Amino acid sequence: MQECVLKAEHLTKTVDSPAGPLTIVQEASLEIARGETLAVTGPSGAGKSTLLALLAGLDLPTSGRVVLAGHDLTALDEDGRARVRAQHVGFVFQAFHLIPALTALENVSLPLELARHSGARAAARAALEHVGLAGRAGHYPRQLSGGEQQRVALARAFVGRPAVLFADEPTGNLDSVTGANIIARLFELNAEAGTTLILVTHDRELAERCGRIVRMEAGRVL
Repeated sequence: MQECVLKAEHLTKTVDSPAGPLTIVQEASLEIARGETLAVTGPSGAGKSTLLALLAGLDLPTSGRVVLAGHDLTALDEDGRARVRAQHVGFVFQAFHLIPALTALENVSLPLELARHSGARAAARAALEHVGLAGRAGHYPRQLSGGEQQRVALARAFVGRPAVLFADEPTGNLDSVTGANIIARLFELNAEAGTTLILVTHDRELAERCGRIVRMEAGRVL
C-alpha cells in the first residue's frame, strides 16, 4: 500500500449568495497516494476548482478537514498553511500567474528565495533548462509566447520538488499542439520526481492519461 500524501474527509464549502447559502462542495472525501496521478472532471460549476483550492489549503472548508503531507491544514492559521504550501505544494494555473516585472529566471527562483533556499538561482536555471527554456531565462513574460509562459509556470511549480502538484486546466489557454507538449512535460516531471499530480480538466484524453479519474457533479465527488 502506497503512502497516503493527501486525505480529505467530508469537505463541505458553503458561501453566501443573494439567494441564500450556496453549497459549492458537499461532503467530499478522497485519499490520494504519493506519486499518484488523479484527474478531477465534471461540468462547469461542479465545484472542481473549489475542491482543488480546499485540497491545496488555498481556501478553508466550512466543515471537514484536509491532511496534506501529515499536516492538518484545517487546524492551521493562514501563515501555517502558507508554510506547508511552500514546503510541499506546486501549482500550475490556466492563467499562468507569472509576475510581469520579473524575468523567467526570477519568476522561477522566487518561491525558493522566499523560503530562503540557498542556491535558488542555480536551481531555477536547472528547472528552466528542464522545460527547454534555458535560452529565455532573461526574458519577461510579455516577451514569451503562451506556451513558453506555461513552461515557466511549470518550472516554477517543480523547482521546489513538491510532494503534490495541483494543475487547474493547465492547457485551457493554449492551442492543441502546445497544450500536448505541456501535458507531456507534466507527466515526465511527475514520473521523474515522484510528485503526486492532481489535475482539474475538461479534456477527456488528458483525464484518461491519469491513473485515476474522479468525477464531480453539483459539488459531490462521485
